[in-house]
Formats: sequence, C-alpha cells, structure tokens
Amino acid sequence: MTETAGDRPVLVVDFGAQYAQLIARRVREAHAYSEIVPHDMPVAQMLARDPVAIVLSGGPSSVYAEGAPSVDPSLFDAGVPVFGICYGFQAMAQALGGVVERTGLSEFGGTELTLAGAAGCLFADLPERQSVWMSHGDSVTSAPAGFVVTASTAGAPVAAMEDLDRRLAGVQFHPEVLHSEHGQRVLEAFLHDIAQVEPTWTMTGVIEHQVELIREQVGDGLVVCGLSGGVDSAVAAALVQRAVGDQLTCVFVDHGLLRAGEAEQVERDFVAATGVRLVVVDARERFLSALSEVSDPETKRKIIGREFIRVFEDAARQVVDEAGRSGHTVEFLVQGTLYPDVVESGGGSGTANIKSHHNVGGLPDDLQFTLVEPLRTLFKDEVRAVGLELGLPAEIVWRHPFPGPGLAIRIIGAVDEERLRILRAADAIAREELTAAGLDRDVWQFPVVLLADVRSVGVQGDGRTYGHPIVLRPVSSEDAMTADWSRLPYDVIARISTRITNEVREVNRVVLDVTSKPPGTIEWE
Repeated sequence: MTETAGDRPVLVVDFGAQYAQLIARRVREAHAYSEIVPHDMPVAQMLARDPVAIVLSGGPSSVYAEGAPSVDPSLFDAGVPVFGICYGFQAMAQALGGVVERTGLSEFGGTELTLAGAAGCLFADLPERQSVWMSHGDSVTSAPAGFVVTASTAGAPVAAMEDLDRRLAGVQFHPEVLHSEHGQRVLEAFLHDIAQVEPTWTMTGVIEHQVELIREQVGDGLVVCGLSGGVDSAVAAALVQRAVGDQLTCVFVDHGLLRAGEAEQVERDFVAATGVRLVVVDARERFLSALSEVSDPETKRKIIGREFIRVFEDAARQVVDEAGRSGHTVEFLVQGTLYPDVVESGGGSGTANIKSHHNVGGLPDDLQFTLVEPLRTLFKDEVRAVGLELGLPAEIVWRHPFPGPGLAIRIIGAVDEERLRILRAADAIAREELTAAGLDRDVWQFPVVLLADVRSVGVQGDGRTYGHPIVLRPVSSEDAMTADWSRLPYDVIARISTRITNEVREVNRVVLDVTSKPPGTIEWE
C-alpha cells in the first residue's frame, strides 16, 4: 500500500550536513513533500509530525567523536521507513548493532561503486559499476543483523545496505549531488519502492492545499498584503486572492529604497495581471528619516521591518473604510516568506541565525496582525512554478530576487537620498547590460553594492578623483541556500564597469565579488 505525501512530510534529519537543504530539494523533485528538522529533536516529536519517511543526512563528525550526534534506536522500531546518507548511514549502522571503523581508507570525491551480486531495491536496473560522490573517513565494516549489503567501494566494504522487511536502507555516498551518476534514481528507489511514498507533491497540489489552508485561517476576515514588486510577494498575493478574492487588498509601500522603475512595474504589471485592489503608500520620507545615520545592517533590517508594519497598520484603516466595514479591523497580513528565509533566520531546523530577514526576524513584538505565509515551506524555484501555474506574467515570475529592505542593505554605511541616487543609477546600468546580453535567466540574483563609507583614488579627465567603489555580485543558484558567483563574459563585465564609471560620476572603481555561498551570503548585509 502506498503512502500519500500530500500533507505528510518526508523528514530530513540534519546532522550538520553541507547538503541537508539539497536533500530536501531532491526529495521534492521526487514529488514528495520534505521538511528539515534538527538531529537533536526527540524521536517522539519527529513521529508527532506523522512522517511518511525519514532521511538521515550526512555530517562533519565521526560517530566515535566525543559529543557526536547519535540516533535514538527507537526511531527504527517506529515502523517509519528510514534512509541513511553518509554520516546518517553510519549512525544508523552503529545504532542497530553494525560496526563502524576508521580503516585508514578514506574516500573523498568521485569514487567507483561496485554492486553486489544481488543489487537489491536501491540499485535495481542500474549499472554494476558507477561513479558516486564520497566524503568519509570512517567506514561501515559490518552491516547490522537483518541487512543485505548491496554495494561496496575500495574504501567502504559496506557502501550500501537495505532491510526491506523493516523498510530501512542507507548509502555511504551522497546521492543528492549531481556528481553521483544515478543518485536521484537511488533516492527515488528508496522513496517510491522501499518507503512506498506516492509521488503526489505537485505545484497544482500545493496551490489547492494552500488555498484550503488560507480559507480555513482567514474565514471572512479582511487581509492586507505588502507588495514589494518581487516574485515572492506577488505569488503570495495571487495565491491569497485565489483563496479569498476581494477580502484581500494589496498595499504597495514606496519606501524610497526601490530600484529604478520598480514602483511603475508593480502598479502596471501586477494589477493588470490579477485585477487586485491596490493601495499605494508614499512612505519615502518616513523610512529615510528612521534610517538616518544608521549603518549597522541588523539595525537597518529591524527598522525597516518595524516601519513596514506601522505603514500597514495605517493602511489597514483605509482598507476597512473602503470595504464599508466600519468597526472591523484588518486581522491578517500576507507575507512572501520562503523556506530559505526561515532557515537563515535561525528557524525551521535549529540552525544558526545568519541574519534576520525583515519578514522573519525583523518584525516588531507588538505586531497587530496574524501572519498568512503560504510560501513559507517553499524554495524559490517552487515559488516560480506556483506563479506560472497561477497565470502571473513572466516579467514578474522570472524577476531576480530583490530583498524587502531594498537598496538600504546594498549600501554599506548609512542610507541617505544621495547615496540611494548613486546606487540606483549604477544598478540600472548593470541590469540593462545583463538584459541586453540575454543573460537574465543565467543569473539567479545580481546585487549591486555601494561601499558608501569607502573611498578610492582614481583618475578621470586627467585629474585625481576620490570616489566610491561599486561591487558587482552576480550569483548562480537553484534555491539561494547555496550559490556560486556567475562567470559572466568579460566583455559584459567591462561594459558595465565602463558605463558606471562614465555615467555615475561619484564612482571611480568597479569590482567583482567572486565569493561563493558559503562562506559569503548573497547580499553583503
């Protein structure tokens, strides 16, 4: 009998893995819903989520190191299918009575895997020899009782094992990375054949499920949504409108921190595509006043989050009046919070707080709204798919991500009108040249950063200048959890640099950020 993954999650237990988020994505690509949970979550709490299956991630520790994460053996007696990967594979083997040892035969990178005589369920119909991606010092040298060894490598005598009666399996390698030739097939074999998870996680299903949840949460209440012009808030608004129709009013706050042409795009493209009721609030003076002389990025984010809410509270009174519901209040606020926002802000999986996203860690304590966050469990590419399914135009769906705090966090230093003018002009040039080169969809995000508190000496017009540097930060990514700098053609970078230094007189130096994530984040602040 198959299990439905429509509402029940596949839990990815994070042992500190570099690839925990990638595992969650690969599970979703197999059309099963996934959530990441920390390794120290008690088994009872995991089971309370009614998981359809559990995946144990890799991690940097040795299972024998002092304080290393372990797996409660009771997890394997709960009747839930479990799949171990790398460290999770070793922790499973150890918990069930297998032997894990440091053999001196570490394996890192591409490694040849050889299937046993009986390939088992994980490797059914796959080549006898295949390349997989390894990263381990310890090895499982003896499988627990009841398991069949189905593959080995030179450094791992037990590189894969499975116990079909208990629906338990694991591999020493990383099936979630593209370097493992048939990795996705192996993961899907566990999900579909061993765990018997029905592949029902689709964008149509997501929409239907969220519409139902929104209607249940909102009832006949009034709802406001803060539109930023970005894909996240646009898709969230379209989804809520699908659920509650005219109960929704969108509020576009022009906080003075937008890029060139963004206000016009929101009023033109989004309203035309959806017919939503839109209230435009000019709050430029309010935000710039609140940000005056503030340089600390976390403080900026919290100020912006606070002021957004205050503006929405003011706008809510206008919404009530226009709806003819005097004496009522707007109870609900829609936000385009995504799963990476939650993870980076320290939520969802016990992770560290990298930085507070304005819609997660930057909200005031006395918030007067109940949040509606229909995208909170989705990655960016999934949000785009939902947007297309809802009929939003490509100009909105494929727009590069832009942070809610806007250009304020792309100015390193205090924010003022002059610095915004400089950055807005440089940013417009970079976007124009990227579009002209036909590279918009090759780049995930393209922050242009003004180092406002830095000056560099230059020569322009045979004279000495002392201007600001501009940083170009084009990155490529699938979901913003990890990213790499985009290898733009040199001639495109040269055109951007030449135009900025020629047309933006306050800038005399353009530099390219070639840092991946990790160790850097996509935005500088």
